[in-house]
Amino acid sequence: MHQRPDRRQPAASTAVPAARTAPRPTPEVEVRRSARRRRTVTAYRENGRTIVLIPAAFSPDEERRWVDQMVAKLQTREERRRRNLGSDEHLMARAHELSAAHLGGRAVPATVRWVDNQHRRWGSCTPADRSIRLSSRLRGMPEFVVDYVLVHELAHLLEASHDARFWALVQAYPQAERALGFLEGFEFGSRGDRPDDADLEPGAVD
Repeated sequence: MHQRPDRRQPAASTAVPAARTAPRPTPEVEVRRSARRRRTVTAYRENGRTIVLIPAAFSPDEERRWVDQMVAKLQTREERRRRNLGSDEHLMARAHELSAAHLGGRAVPATVRWVDNQHRRWGSCTPADRSIRLSSRLRGMPEFVVDYVLVHELAHLLEASHDARFWALVQAYPQAERALGFLEGFEFGSRGDRPDDADLEPGAVD
């Protein structure tokens, strides 16, 4: 996310303020100043933190104002994405888009819906009736992660087992490795050392 401030200010401190305008707790904020950056301000998420890139010439007051503003904009954008992913109708439309883009349109689900009863799986697929279910735990996760789980389940419509052919289908999604790493890291951080959750596997078939 980029935004261009109205004018340039003298150089000042690099102190990192906390974001205060958001109505709910926000991730840790790191401000990075750049002498090459003249006018634009950029913000993005990185490993659970909010990174805000600003010109080195910003004053402390400008820094605080722009950090608050950019963090609020990030939250608004992420909440809009979560709302857009909120319906079963959207999931179905997205599944068809992903099938066309990465699986040659061959995977055609009959139903795609959110469910609240999948606590040990991110998604599941029943090839017999071509139904796909996504765990509601995915709500609020990055869009590329939800897309990965959808592709994973769509691939099960073409190959039920987790064999080499299946994983070749999944790898057609360009961010498969990144998304799988995200989910594995999330599960590791959530379960700690609980051995009963050691068999968690994204997209296992019912």
